[in-house]
Amino acid sequence: MDIIVLNRKATEKNITHLLKKLESKGLKATVSRGTEKTVIGVIGDTSRITEEEENAVRVMKGVEDVVRILKPYKLASRDFKAQNTIIKVKGKVIGGKKIPVIAGPCAVENRTIMINIAEKVKAAGASFIRGGAYKPRTSPYSFQGLGEEGLQYLAEASRKTGLPVVTEIMDPRDLETILQYTDIIQIGARNMQNFRLLLEVGMCNKPVLLKRGLSATIKEWLMAAEYVMSKGNLEVILCERGIRTFETATRNTLDLSAVPVLKQKTHLPVVVDPSHGVGKWDLVAPMAKAAVAVGADGLLIEVHTNPENAMSDGEQSLKPDAFKKLMAELKPIAKAVGREI
Repeated sequence: MDIIVLNRKATEKNITHLLKKLESKGLKATVSRGTEKTVIGVIGDTSRITEEEENAVRVMKGVEDVVRILKPYKLASRDFKAQNTIIKVKGKVIGGKKIPVIAGPCAVENRTIMINIAEKVKAAGASFIRGGAYKPRTSPYSFQGLGEEGLQYLAEASRKTGLPVVTEIMDPRDLETILQYTDIIQIGARNMQNFRLLLEVGMCNKPVLLKRGLSATIKEWLMAAEYVMSKGNLEVILCERGIRTFETATRNTLDLSAVPVLKQKTHLPVVVDPSHGVGKWDLVAPMAKAAVAVGADGLLIEVHTNPENAMSDGEQSLKPDAFKKLMAELKPIAKAVGREI
């Protein structure tokens, strides 16, 4: 017993009674209300529920069906929710017909550069701004970010442009601070299986953008999303950013086949980060176009006004003029697949 489907006649009293029944068995539940039906996702070891107990639930008022999910990820599965999840952030939508573009520098460097980039990507048509204030770098001697000072610059750029903010968290101890400034919490590839961090952001009321781990399978990635969702936060955005393979011509191997595969397996929106996927600015545009063609619900693109002197990932950052050109070139591709940019 992993999903309980309630018909439209089910009352709040019926739902409350059912939730208390589940709690008495040591189980938790997540309620997803639709116009026609309400779906309750049961969290915990449901193998302890006997056939007799399951049949007792079936005959409770308002219950239409009880479904067992064989997949290890329950809440992220399309068995739990058939319709695509739509995430709304300050008037912007992720998972709808329009494909939002999240753009900005890899790292927030200073106030002037951040605001300048935000204004330029806004003018080109971006829907969100991104920038790292806490940077997970391979070398401990590389620039690690400005911390809260960087978050303040992001917030100011957001106020000036009206674009919501996406920024990364590395440490649960920074969560309270980050929540004051960001609109979407990003979990980077290196932290995809930082389970303590996943559980912490799962208790927040802001969407989580979960990047695929450097060598993670799709199943492992969805299980990471399940960690977040198991704590009640169902607004998870999956981000394909390339995986590590034997190939060295690009920074990573951008697995665009993951997009249609995930569309079959999960209701969660899927966005693509071609910047990290290829690691070279001149390959970002063709891979961004390909991502839209295969059904991506959004794009993350790194943009910098002076990539040559960027403090992080300048080699994969587009200049504002190149970003503007790409945004125009994406429109006919989006239209061809029934979407908009």
